Formats: sequence, structure tokens, C-alpha cells
Amino acid sequence: MILAALVPGLAAGTLPAAAFDAHAGYYYPEPQTREVYVSGLAAAPDTGKKSRAAFVIGLAGQQQERNHIIGYHLFAKGTDLEKLIIVATGDGQYDTLYRLRALLASLTSMARSTEIFARSDQPQDLNFLDFCKLIGFTQVTLSNGRDVAHQIAVQ
Repeated sequence: MILAALVPGLAAGTLPAAAFDAHAGYYYPEPQTREVYVSGLAAAPDTGKKSRAAFVIGLAGQQQERNHIIGYHLFAKGTDLEKLIIVATGDGQYDTLYRLRALLASLTSMARSTEIFARSDQPQDLNFLDFCKLIGFTQVTLSNGRDVAHQIAVQ
């Protein structure tokens, strides 16, 4: 697709529906759009289930310390906490694919301040989905919590 050619690492388009998504219909609606993000990075060898849990807990703690309302909940699910779910906390937020992607862009800034990104040769060239790959997330789902959901397979 043209989008895949314009954005390195991104293979967008209509993908077959997931065989079974235990979280669709519970945390978010069935995703209307799906894509595959192919990162040039490998998962960091020192990351695992605990790292992913610590990331989610740490981010929530940072926001709470700052008394900052961020407009979304971020949590990890799956047997090995390999699925990252981000759901808006209010109406009118993140209700288009463009707004969901803008959220990913803003999360990139946060990811660049982490130690794991600092270990990279060129952290300025990486994005939030690369960060997800580094700590072992294999799926990222974003939703407005009502009727919009976008799912990304991270490879």
C-alpha cells in the first residue's frame, strides 16, 4: 500500500479479523481498523512481564504525582501482559483514527525519556511503537471507549 511505502515500518490496510480478542467488547469495541507495525528493533533481552507491568504502573504514578489528568487509561493485559490497551476517559477524545495516532505521537515523547530508549543509538528516530517492541508488547489497542478502536500488531 502507499502508506506502507511512505512510513517505514508501517504496513497498513485491512487485515483479517483476529481469531479471538477476549478484550474486545469488554474494554473497547471490536476494532474497526487494524495495522501491523514492523519495528527494526528486537525486544530488549532484560524485559519481560515485570517490565511491562512496571511501565504501566510507572506511567500512572507519574501522572498522579503531577496531578495531571491525561484523558486516557493505559493498562497491560494478556497472559504475559503483552497487550497494551489505551482507552479514553471521556467523550469527544480520541474519536478518530487521526486522534488515536496523535496520541501515539505524544506518547513517543514520553518514551524517549526512558532509560531503555536512551540505550538506543538514535532514540530520536524511534517512536512509541518501537518502545512497545523493546519492552515486549506485541499488540497495542487504542479506543475512545465508546465506538472507535484501532489495533496494531507490533512485530
